[in-house]
Amino acid sequence: MWILRSSFHYGIYFLFVVFCCNWIVIRQNNDLLFNSVKEVPFRQYTLVLGTSKKGKHGMNPYFKYRIEAAAQLYHTGKTKYILLSGDNHTVSYNEPQDMKIYLMELGVPESAIILDYAGFRTLDSVVRAQKVFNCNELIIVSQPFHNQRAVFIAKHYGIDAVAYNARDVQRRFNLPPIREYLAKVAVIIDLYLLQTEPKFPSHI
Repeated sequence: MWILRSSFHYGIYFLFVVFCCNWIVIRQNNDLLFNSVKEVPFRQYTLVLGTSKKGKHGMNPYFKYRIEAAAQLYHTGKTKYILLSGDNHTVSYNEPQDMKIYLMELGVPESAIILDYAGFRTLDSVVRAQKVFNCNELIIVSQPFHNQRAVFIAKHYGIDAVAYNARDVQRRFNLPPIREYLAKVAVIIDLYLLQTEPKFPSHI
């Protein structure tokens, strides 16, 4: 009985921590996330957060909507350069290259595209944008729940960042993925407790 009561209390503490971390990350930056391209302020650089091109039924909609949002920013004159940051941990898996190909299919010239092959995590992508590619002002592109975390990281590092919300993907009850609630806890731990650095803090 004592074990059950202790487990219950620990469960309550855990949920409280998750709630507080999510509240902090979301509340601080919601006014910096934009749904309309007309409202997005100009930034010289746009950072697109990577994801796999392949989905269960063809192209991954998260991938598709992010790249289309980035192309929209470029074609409406909201940005000059697009930094595509993603995972390239093996020769056969190359998120930045996949993003580049689709972005060029949407009419963005190669001269406006920059590739970061070491965007293994959101923190890596955001911090490397500043430290490696000298981007001190950014429009970040991803889905809303992801942008909340990315802008939070950017602000922590003194980056002048806003976000453009790519079209979201239909999910049950229209809630963020479960792992996103935990990711917002992890970002608080990374920034304030562990002071985590990118896997590759310099150019590769």
